[in-house]
Amino acid sequence: MRTIRVKASVEYDVIIDGGILPRAGELSLPVCGACSACIVTDDTVDALYSKTLEKSLLDSGFRVVKFVIPHGEASKSTTSLINLLEFLAENKLTRSDCIFALGGGVVGDLAGFAAAVYLRGIKFIQLPTTLLAAVDSSVGGKTAVDLVAGKNLAGAFHQPSLVICDYKTLDTLPPEIFSDGCAEVIKYGIINDRPLFELLKSGIRNNLEEVIAACVLNKSRIVAADEFDTGMRQLLNLGHTVGHAIEARSEFGISHGSAVAMGMAIVTRAAVSMGLCPENDLGEVVEMLESASLPTRCPYGADELVGTALGDKKRFGDTISLVVPYSIGDSRLYKINVNELKDFFERGLKE
Repeated sequence: MRTIRVKASVEYDVIIDGGILPRAGELSLPVCGACSACIVTDDTVDALYSKTLEKSLLDSGFRVVKFVIPHGEASKSTTSLINLLEFLAENKLTRSDCIFALGGGVVGDLAGFAAAVYLRGIKFIQLPTTLLAAVDSSVGGKTAVDLVAGKNLAGAFHQPSLVICDYKTLDTLPPEIFSDGCAEVIKYGIINDRPLFELLKSGIRNNLEEVIAACVLNKSRIVAADEFDTGMRQLLNLGHTVGHAIEARSEFGISHGSAVAMGMAIVTRAAVSMGLCPENDLGEVVEMLESASLPTRCPYGADELVGTALGDKKRFGDTISLVVPYSIGDSRLYKINVNELKDFFERGLKE
């Protein structure tokens, strides 16, 4: 078992171990007491793990209710948010109660945002069941739902009270969902952790606890330094500006991890084209992504991506901040004028 302390405005632990989901009630008691608990999950995870979590909570003295959404990005919507808030009110949860987010990024983002706004804020606990959620979205307090105009455009910063990461739940992931999480793992290596990148060459599954812990530690340090995303935390968006545009163009037919993988390949190619990054590093990045069964070629052109990307949250007036690798383990914020974005994308899309 590994425990990493996140020192944000609200400090909390991330507990990482295999087979700890049956202990979730016991582990949660110190942070929220035996209160009313609302499990938020999706229909896929519900069938696999809800009974285990519910039994653990009941055995520890919690009162339990459950809210289940259809799996998939479409459920990360304002409609789902309102339905969840109404459910919490109907079940009379109070400010001393707690939401338990059991699932991947969609569940965690939705449940976290509901926790942020219900009664102006209640506690929530993250129980990630995907690799992507374990290494990234469950930590750091970013919560959101999607709007018609784009991803994550309505949200709040609301830190969890605890993260319980049982990586045995990853054993039931379909290969493509595990690969999605690999994109976020590789991202950390490219941003600022060359030793992690080297470790990944021996296989992510072969070093799962060590890999998850390294990613969480990386994110916890960045969150501690820039909780509200005004500076260095934006480095965590490597590949995401392009990736979100790819997702939107595909009407979310292309998964988040695949889109981010394409995005990382695009910005690295552009960086090489601009003389900012060694060409050998591009080869290593592409090889690493492809070894994790992730795509590195984008089906859309620059014209198709620019319009969507200009609606990105990281745009400030006429400038937009991109994250650009200068080498593996050294990524930096790179501000450009919005009029230069098409040229940047064109450079990154060239074979």
